[in-house]
Amino acid sequence: MKKEILNTEIQEFIDSNLKSDITNLLLKGIPFKTIDTKAIIEQIEAKKRCENKLPTWFKTGKIYYPNKLNIEQTSSEVTAAYKANLVSGKSLIDLTGGFGIDAYFFSKQINCVTHCEINSQLSEIVKHNYEALNVLNVECINDSGIEVLKNKNQPFDWIYIDPSRRDDSKQKVFLLSDCTPNIKTFQGLFLKYSKHVMIKTSPLLDLSATLSDLKNVIAIHVIAVNNDVKELLWILKRDYVGEVDVKTINIRKENIQDFEYKFKDEALAEVEYSNPLTYLYEPNASILKAGAFNSTGHKLRLNKLHKHSHLYTSNEKVDFPGRAFKIEKLLPYNKKSFAKEKIFKANITTRNFPISVHDIRKKLKVKDGGTIYLFFTTNLNNEKIIIVCSKIH
Repeated sequence: MKKEILNTEIQEFIDSNLKSDITNLLLKGIPFKTIDTKAIIEQIEAKKRCENKLPTWFKTGKIYYPNKLNIEQTSSEVTAAYKANLVSGKSLIDLTGGFGIDAYFFSKQINCVTHCEINSQLSEIVKHNYEALNVLNVECINDSGIEVLKNKNQPFDWIYIDPSRRDDSKQKVFLLSDCTPNIKTFQGLFLKYSKHVMIKTSPLLDLSATLSDLKNVIAIHVIAVNNDVKELLWILKRDYVGEVDVKTINIRKENIQDFEYKFKDEALAEVEYSNPLTYLYEPNASILKAGAFNSTGHKLRLNKLHKHSHLYTSNEKVDFPGRAFKIEKLLPYNKKSFAKEKIFKANITTRNFPISVHDIRKKLKVKDGGTIYLFFTTNLNNEKIIIVCSKIH
């Protein structure tokens, strides 16, 4: 950590060049002799990435930023705040603290938080930033979280861990056994020191396969932000052997869409099938990731168009965790019949359809945009159809 970066004139230079062209800055150099250009450029690039992802840090003065990779790997404030609402009690230990976003939000719910970070420079940065943010109830320890847990040898109300998804060659990995630390190896240790464990993993993990790797899972949270799945949370409870709740969350600017079901019920849920009725529904990304295809139709009393289409329909409008449309017309997938509709601009989605959106646009000569929504899909009779819709929400 190069503390000269925190000097007022350097901080002002960083802020005034957040929109500057980096190549030009490198060519021109910087007007400070005590610090090299590269260090300043790294601060500019890292801070720029925080404007939307970490607005609290971005707006606070004298924040020191780590490299871009640390910013990329950290939770956003939106997802960190969601996680913080799941915990309570007096003590929590974050075994893989990173840039400290999750620990910051945990500190708003927990009396005493321990932030463990094995990287000495990053640990120093986090400690400094907590002082700038006036966070007084987080202890920063520069050591492996596993070693801290063993050395402290005390119970915690919660253990939180976000294992590193980079291997020794800095390549991305996502399987639990490939991450550091190996969750499968240490889950017994975690449950020894806490009744409640929260594990953040890659959204690429398969729910069923991961459940076979983990013990005592009480809930899985599938978190999406603006319909983009960001992370999976696995909540473990000591000695728990009951059913697993799956909670799908899509955090949007205007509201939060949520849908919940029992994991075992998905295979048992019966869903009705029909041709398109009055309304059409497309599930959000968190439901699709969770694989709640039958549970969604069953719980909301909707019909599916086809086993593999994952589109739903009804005559009465329902509050749906995804996009809802009013069906205006049904068309067979036929170039000649489509040409009669004189639709030259539309938003196109495909579900269980053999042709890509790009090729459909090319074949039917339809530009992107407008207020018409076209769904190219397969109905229950295995016929290729086009559903012409107007959007409700």
